[in-house]
Formats: sequence, C-alpha cells, structure tokens
Amino acid sequence: MGGWNICDMRIWQAGTCVRVAAPAKINLFLEILARRDDGFHELETVMVAVSLYDTVELTATDDGRIGLTCRVPSPQQVSRGRDASANVFSGLSAGPDNLVLQALSRLQRASGTPYGAKAHLVKRIPLQAGLGGGSSDAAAALLAANRAWKLNWKPSRLMRLAEELGSDVPFFLAEGAAICRGRGEQITRIPHVVAWPVLIAHPGRGLSTAQVYAHCRVPRQPRSASPVLAALATGSRSKMAAAMFNRLQQPAEALRPETRALQDNFKQWIGQGYQMTGSGAAYFGVCPSLRYARRAARWLRSQGWPFATAARTVAPVART
Repeated sequence: MGGWNICDMRIWQAGTCVRVAAPAKINLFLEILARRDDGFHELETVMVAVSLYDTVELTATDDGRIGLTCRVPSPQQVSRGRDASANVFSGLSAGPDNLVLQALSRLQRASGTPYGAKAHLVKRIPLQAGLGGGSSDAAAALLAANRAWKLNWKPSRLMRLAEELGSDVPFFLAEGAAICRGRGEQITRIPHVVAWPVLIAHPGRGLSTAQVYAHCRVPRQPRSASPVLAALATGSRSKMAAAMFNRLQQPAEALRPETRALQDNFKQWIGQGYQMTGSGAAYFGVCPSLRYARRAARWLRSQGWPFATAARTVAPVART
C-alpha cells in the first residue's frame, strides 16, 4: 500500500483502489460584500479544513462506465442521544446530483480517458451543515481519478475543473487554510495556522444554502477579515474568539429557530469563540484542548443532539 498527501487530503493506493480522506471545513469568518449579476453573492470568507473526514474510494474500470455507491454511519455510530441520524444524513444520493459523480464525469470528458470508475463514498460529514462535505468529496474524486486513470494532471489544471463544480470545491484542492473571495473560487492560502481543537455539532435538520443566501441582506458597511487573519497569524485563541463572524448566521437562525438551543449549549461550554459554519446548520467552537472538546461532544450527545464530535484544524500547522 502506498500513501501520500496532496493538499490536506490523505491519499492511499492499495492495488488498483485509490482511497482519499476528504476533510470538512469551518468558516472562521464569512461576510457578504455584494449581490452579483449572475445571481451569486460576492463574499469574503476565511476557511480552514478540520479532521472530520469522508472517504472516497475509486477503482478504474475498462468499460468507460462510472458508478457510485454510498454508505452512511449507523445510528449507534452517530449519536448516543435521540436517533436523528436519518435527518443528519438524509438526502444523500448516489445519483447524478452527487458531486462525486459530477466530478468524475467532467474529468472523464475533459481528459478523453477511455477508463470508467467504480466509486464508493463513506459519509461521515453531515449534509446541509455548512461543513463543505459535498465539495470536499468532489475534490477527492478528482484527485482519486487523476491517480487511478494515470492522467497526471497538475493541480492547477484540476483547479480549473473544480471551479466548474462549485464555489467551495477549489478550496479543498488548496492547502487547508485560505481566504476566499468572489464566489469562493479566488483563493489565497494562509500559511502557518495553529492546529486548534474544535467542537462541531449539528442540530439534526439541515439548511438549504440557496434559501439562506436568499434571506441574507448585503450590509452597507461590510466587516473586514483582518482581525481573524491577525488572530491566525498570532495563534491566539482569545483573539480568534473575539474576531470570528458569520453574516449568514442570523438569516439561518431565523429559518431554523431551534438552532438557538444548540447555540445556548455552546455558550455554556465554550463561552466565546463559537458560531455557525457556512450557511449552516452546524456550529463549531474553538476549544482549549482536544480533551475538553471531546468532553463537550459527549455532553451534547447526552442532551439529545444527533451529531457532536471533536476535531482539529488540519491546515499546514504550527502546533501549540
């Protein structure tokens, strides 16, 4: 078995099967700058990958066909509290709307390869959570197929294809901490990010990204990402806690009022330095230690929240 790293995705090959561990992401900062003519929003966001992973497995075939199967965790693996795992992972499709299939189909057409693929997705990142699971899976599929099909495309070439798949997909082909602008596809890498422990939890019902953005108003005076970037540069957890911001949190909470109860639990355990990630519905908090994050996750599950876990940021790191 051979193993190597591209970006922040761990990649292994065992015989003809290529496996990629696809990380989730959190948004430490997200501001809406303008509404674009193409219907999207101009934004500025600071994202970092975290150690919560889906797995994409891919084997090349000679028949040119592309197929996908999926597996989700059992209710026992998801939570010790009430069983809401069907909500956390509901809507996962192995059909054409899955970004893994879309990524493989686009790469196959663009490269002209005669090969097909048998792909298998093991899902651990909740859906409609703002954690970027689908986008990360798409990026992982591009990397796996590039290897399995012996294309040897350079990352810059894969990046152009990633931009066609979705706003967050290019982020997962860059090293795992970045400030992203435009629709999210304009990426500036942030080096030397501390490996912070984080608590991540999902309230059980997801949110539609399009619906959240539709309810978001463009501010007259957008906030700056500078305080978050300064906190990342110094590795100060207290400065990060004070600087974090997500413009989408207010409209998301209006659409899903029960998330405020989850927010209250985060306040009880974290105090400061927690917020919604992306367009929701998951929340995260920066914790003093991984042990503390694990304790908090156990407590949230005991309170009936369907998904809670501890993780770390997995950017190029300067560990504390």
